[in-house]
Amino acid sequence: MDYTQVQIWALIVMIGLGTFALRFSFLGLVGRRKLPDWALQHLRYTPVAVIPGLMAPQIFFPPANGGETDPGRLLAASVTLAVGLYVKNPIWAILAGAGTLTLWMAMVG
Repeated sequence: MDYTQVQIWALIVMIGLGTFALRFSFLGLVGRRKLPDWALQHLRYTPVAVIPGLMAPQIFFPPANGGETDPGRLLAASVTLAVGLYVKNPIWAILAGAGTLTLWMAMVG
């Protein structure tokens, strides 16, 4: 389906307004008010739920390999998970995974 430039720009503006409204509803309206404990408890798990959803396609079906699973990426993801569980520090986990992937690519090519 072909869209006109006006339709494309209208869609971009609508998506931008929707994104702004969604973020403002949480950040602007709630602002500095204290959230209930039940909400804070659920929000703690948001990164744990979102990050794997974003990363899984890059690990199992990487575009760099034409969508085929790469053993180096699986190894790096495994090291990241293991280090994260062991040290409980996301920065060290990310650095360990990045280092593993870099080392794998240097060795294998």
